[in-house]
Amino acid sequence: MRTITLEEHFASPAFVDGPGREFKERAQKSGGRDAEFFGRLADVGNGRLAEMDAAGIDMQVLSLQYPGTEQCEDAEAIAVAREANDFLAAAVKKHPTRFAGLAALPTGTPDKAAQELESRVRAGFKGAIINGHNRGRYLDDKFYWPIFECAEKLNVPIYLHPTIPPKPVVDASYGGFAPQVSWMFSGPGWGWHIETAVHVIRIALGGAFDRFPKLQIVVGHLGEGLPFMLPRLDRNMAPALTKLKRPLGDYLRQNLHYTFAGFNFPATFLDLLLEVGVERIMFSVDYPYGSMAKGREFLENLPVSAADRERIAHGNAETLFRL
Repeated sequence: MRTITLEEHFASPAFVDGPGREFKERAQKSGGRDAEFFGRLADVGNGRLAEMDAAGIDMQVLSLQYPGTEQCEDAEAIAVAREANDFLAAAVKKHPTRFAGLAALPTGTPDKAAQELESRVRAGFKGAIINGHNRGRYLDDKFYWPIFECAEKLNVPIYLHPTIPPKPVVDASYGGFAPQVSWMFSGPGWGWHIETAVHVIRIALGGAFDRFPKLQIVVGHLGEGLPFMLPRLDRNMAPALTKLKRPLGDYLRQNLHYTFAGFNFPATFLDLLLEVGVERIMFSVDYPYGSMAKGREFLENLPVSAADRERIAHGNAETLFRL
């Protein structure tokens, strides 16, 4: 069974020296596991390939590590996106059967972001990665819609990855605890999943999917909580209220795709499966945060048919990303 994973991260030199320097500084200060983690993040060669081979992962679709470029000043975002995409293109060229790429974008300058996306897709990239809000602005703002227009025209998806909520939200909703507790609460422990779900709902409510009906967005972590709330959204936010062309659930079932991204949780998977159907679910590990071996084991033990397991493992990704 071929396996393709879709939320798999890397760090390029310019990213490490710029928006991602906290990873480098942490590794330098503490060494040990942090240094090992940093090394895996920066490795798009033999070490990563050996881990893939050991776990039975045939291909990774690589994307720039959080926080990406979305919190940068415009000039830095443009430079980092170009450097990261060049770095990724070289890795894909060297290992074309093992790696594919999602383009980093200077999201704060949508016209240049669209140009970067089109250039990279024409050169073989499979879509784009956007790491959440752009310095407090969300993609429902029509300011960013040149990116959506370009993605729809090129027939490529956008992977919407979590990021930390804006600082006023962090202070109001997640503050008041020990710093390490507040960071985890506002981030991978809770906040950035809810943040991403809110972002998706904003995109739908803002009319993006009505304006760009073929636009496809991918989210990880078995839907960032959206499947659990989908029936509630449908009931309480009907088109009579929202003035949208379709119920919210239609957009979540027809314009979104969902990956594992380290959420190897059977009950959560079953909820997603029941709400959106197998054709919208794809395999991912969230490397290096998630274990390839554990992700593959979870895939093998899903309570689905052999044919549906094949769809999740590779078939849906092949169709969406044209792999």
